[in-house]
Amino acid sequence: MPDGALERQAPPAGEEIHLPGPTILPLATAVGITLIVIGTTINWIFTIVGGVITLYCVIRWVRDTRRDVDALPEEHRH
Repeated sequence: MPDGALERQAPPAGEEIHLPGPTILPLATAVGITLIVIGTTINWIFTIVGGVITLYCVIRWVRDTRRDVDALPEEHRH
């Protein structure tokens, strides 16, 4: 291989990549679902607490995602 081929630079990226910020919501949702499953076998109180946690986390997660999508530039929306 000629030396010039190894020194060639990659072209700049055509668009910026947007990744969501870090959040604890997936873990909290998993804890809520786990409590629901535990509650079905042990005690209904666990089911209620798990359901409340899961519902709260899913609603907040969807709301945060909608806010992030609305903040994207217009050309990134599909």
